[in-house]
Amino acid sequence: MLQKLTLLFPLWMIVLCAAALIWPEWLIFLNQGSVVVLILAFVMLCMGLTLTFDDFRRIARMPKTVAIGFAAQYSIMPPLAYGIAYTLSLPDYFAVGLILVGCCPGGTASNLVTYIAKADVALSVVMTVCSTLAAVVLTPLLTQLFAGALVPVDSWLLFKQTLQVVILPVVLGVLLNRWVPRLVQSVMPVAPLLSVLGVCVICAIVFAAHAESILNHGAELLLATALLHGSGFFIGYHLAKLLGCQLQTARTIAVEVGMQNSGLAIVLAKQAFPVLLLTPVAGAVSALMHSLIGSLLAVLWRIRGPS
Repeated sequence: MLQKLTLLFPLWMIVLCAAALIWPEWLIFLNQGSVVVLILAFVMLCMGLTLTFDDFRRIARMPKTVAIGFAAQYSIMPPLAYGIAYTLSLPDYFAVGLILVGCCPGGTASNLVTYIAKADVALSVVMTVCSTLAAVVLTPLLTQLFAGALVPVDSWLLFKQTLQVVILPVVLGVLLNRWVPRLVQSVMPVAPLLSVLGVCVICAIVFAAHAESILNHGAELLLATALLHGSGFFIGYHLAKLLGCQLQTARTIAVEVGMQNSGLAIVLAKQAFPVLLLTPVAGAVSALMHSLIGSLLAVLWRIRGPS
């Protein structure tokens, strides 16, 4: 039952975001202080609980594949986000949000979508871990590179925030898995569902806080995020095939490239760009869009099988 509820991730995202637009007063009080940061840290902790030191040893056994996915993640999405923002002439606050999404690592939901697609879940987890660990350095630097021309970017602040809300919870989760494995195993069945709901709640909070702006400007953000994530899936898949990857591996890399850690983008936007109040909205719409595209692709690939 827990697994089936987890697989309904896109449905929970749609329901909660729609409810946030219709009844924003139910969630807007959560857009205060560190609530969103704490929820994201919890999501990353749940990710860490699923990892062991053996998972990191896998990296040594598949260096080429992991390197392709890693390079694709950070070479495709940031310039793509900048190009789309420039082409669509997005206002600075939305453009920065979209670029921030593009500069973030792969999202934890990519592992779930990979599972639904019957692709390589172990590879997906390893690539997510690699891109997440590298995000401490690459996300601030790439954001500075692509968004610095639009607004001032404090890359050192982004570095510290990424370290706090991503790396520390993941490391804590891995250590707990090592030190108290029985306790971790007892909570593991519910951890994926809690992670999914955590991401959905973060997006719903942002939707509630900016309901009027989303209703007024939602069309351009939906178009921008659809182009970003749709292109990420497409380019990631065909690049992997071009480099000689097998079908299941290419599908895994496509999911990893196309799905970003939008929750991190929301948190970084709220903390690093407090003057640009609408910047987190791009991350919330992005999460909704990549969840829908990723889930539809996963179901299609699952039906088609390894062919």
